[in-house]
Amino acid sequence: MDGKKILFINQETEPFVESSPMAAIGKSLPAAIQDMNNEIRTFMPKWGTINERRGQLHEVKRLSGMNVIINDTDHPLIIKVASIPNTRVQVYFIDNDDFFKHRQMELDETGQPYPDNGERAIFYARGVLETVKKLRWAPDIIYCQGWMAAVVPVYIKLAYNEEPSFANTKVITSMSMSNIAKQLGDNIKESLQFKDVTADILNKYGDDFDFVELGKMAIDYSDGIIEATSNTNETLHNYAVEQKKEILEYPGEDFIEPYTQFFEKILSK
Repeated sequence: MDGKKILFINQETEPFVESSPMAAIGKSLPAAIQDMNNEIRTFMPKWGTINERRGQLHEVKRLSGMNVIINDTDHPLIIKVASIPNTRVQVYFIDNDDFFKHRQMELDETGQPYPDNGERAIFYARGVLETVKKLRWAPDIIYCQGWMAAVVPVYIKLAYNEEPSFANTKVITSMSMSNIAKQLGDNIKESLQFKDVTADILNKYGDDFDFVELGKMAIDYSDGIIEATSNTNETLHNYAVEQKKEILEYPGEDFIEPYTQFFEKILSK
């Protein structure tokens, strides 16, 4: 695969967060794809645990300044950027004081999920997509990693499908286990509504909108599914099979070649 444009919407990327299988993929996969003569863009949330000075993050003022409206509330969008050491990969960070400043990832200091995790994911998804529009860049594939990116597929297929940047984009969702087992917020389904993502569309999913319902929605609007860990949620695996989705089952630790071949397979459809 070469000459393609790949957008990585990651939840975790080394070395900006603690090492994990997801963070390792977030670092190595974009670098490998870029080295194959592809053009990439990589995003992740600017978690409050990220040390900006150590990571050498700086704000991109020409991209910052937009507002994302969720439930009639304006949330300023701040874009920062840094490079992964010893690579040619730049990472764009989506930031906002309400959703990320002084806050950890999905769990707070007491080990409980943040009650607005759903809104955080919505803000992240729309923040990335609005920024890509502003960059006037049209990806061939969008790779969505983790629950924070799980809102992206439905927005690409229904809310941004007529945008020149996304009209012909394929979406791949990478599934792994998550600590989130509780609701993502009492008003998550209302918060998700945007353009053609309507209440009628969301009625398919349970009112107890938890990690599994979020995963089902991501599967429904993805062109391909990657099982990034050996212990992917069984309910979501079975759901993806029932929906007759293209699935790459967990390929093990040597994942670059299987992932690349799967990207090519999805692009050919």
